[in-house]
Formats: sequence, C-alpha cells, structure tokens
Amino acid sequence: MRILLVDDDQTLAEVLSQYLTSQHYMVDLAHNGQAGWDLTEVFEYDVILLDVMLPDLDGISFCQQLRAKGDRTPVLMLTAHDSSTNKVTGLDAGADDYLVKPYNFDELLARIRALLRRGNLAFTPMMEWGNLRLNPSSYEVTYHGQLLRATSKEYAILELFLRNPYRIFSSDALLDRLWSFDEPPLKNTVRAHIKSLRRKLREVGAEDLIETVYGLGYRLREISTATANDSQKPGQIPAELIPIWNKSYDQYSDR
Repeated sequence: MRILLVDDDQTLAEVLSQYLTSQHYMVDLAHNGQAGWDLTEVFEYDVILLDVMLPDLDGISFCQQLRAKGDRTPVLMLTAHDSSTNKVTGLDAGADDYLVKPYNFDELLARIRALLRRGNLAFTPMMEWGNLRLNPSSYEVTYHGQLLRATSKEYAILELFLRNPYRIFSSDALLDRLWSFDEPPLKNTVRAHIKSLRRKLREVGAEDLIETVYGLGYRLREISTATANDSQKPGQIPAELIPIWNKSYDQYSDR
C-alpha cells in the first residue's frame, strides 16, 4: 500500500513516515502542498494524509483540486484545529476523514484501514495461493505452516502479487508501487528482490511460485502448476546437493 503524506511539520512528518514504514506501508513525504500535488501527478496512491495548513497550496485547495480532476483517492485530513467548522470545510472539500493533532498512532492506523476498506482494498483475514498463506494482520507469510522470513520489501511484493493474482507486474510497475520517492532504487533492484524471495520460498519447500513472463514481468504461477511441482520436489534432492541446486536454479531464473 502506498501512502502520500503531506505535512509541513517536518519533525512530526518524519516520525510518522518512519512509523508507517515500520507497518509495511510505502510512504512518499512532501513538506508543502505543491510538492505533494506534483507527486500525485506522477504516482498513484492508496491513501493521502493531508495537513490543512500548508505552504504553497493549502490542504483544502489541494483536496478540492484533487476531486475536481476526478481523483477518488481516499484523503485523511490532519489538523491542529478541533472545531466543527474546520471539519465541515475539510469534508465538504472532498476529504473522507478528519483527524485532530496530536493523534494516537493506533487510531491513525485504524482510520487508514477504514479508508482502504472504502476504497475496496480491504485487509482480508488471510490471503492464500495454494499452500502459501499471507496474514495482513500479523504480517506473517507461511508455506505449509512453515514461517517464511521475508524482508519488508519481499513481503510487500508477495502481498501485491496475492492481491492481484493473475496480473503481470513489470519491474517498473513494481518500482512505482513499492518503492517510495525518497528511496530511489539501484539498478536491478527488483530482480535482486525477486531472486531473494524465490530462494526463501524454496527454503520452505515452495518451488516455482513466482513466474517470469519474459519481456513482460512477474506474476504468481497458476496454482495447479505450482502444486504439481511441489508434489514432485520433496525428498528428491539430497541435502548435500541443495546448495548446488539453488545456485543453478538462480542462474536460470535470472535469464
């Protein structure tokens, strides 16, 4: 999930950005309204956290312009002014929710989840693909009940695939969805993460779950194919040959 945070309080914004990142969100940060607006022209966001009092372009005008161009991205207004008039103004401008500073991070997360549900990006109790399980509530991934120790980025890649199981994602599409504006990726970043994720999946017994569609990108392999491969692999490779198998597998997967 990708969030745009627009707030001119740099200290608070940095803390909030780090917290949201720790909760497996991808966060782009802007410290004035115009910078935030420019980001919406380039990237698609699942939620926008928008301060009301902003330099260059205030939050009310930002939200009005967003709705005027037909952008329905959920907007959560953040403000230090706790008055009915301010809340009404923000909601009438097109905001979906309103939160007064200082706010509790748990409440903020709950409101973000509510906005995602309204936007049809609900946090399902469990996402499954064959014997692969991803729990959005605990941020755990298991295969046949065995925990897969994925990094935050690997988790995000799997979650994106599971939410869009038949869609092919190019490397550029993965970068746009899962890397924030402030963390420009290095060359072959996506390829390296996919390679690492495949290796970790193999370590828990899941072979061939991520398919390379040559010239297009990556997607989850059909369940029937992945399941058939799983039924052939267990017990067929002696333990001492597994490192050799993994090295050979990586070389061919990267082609």
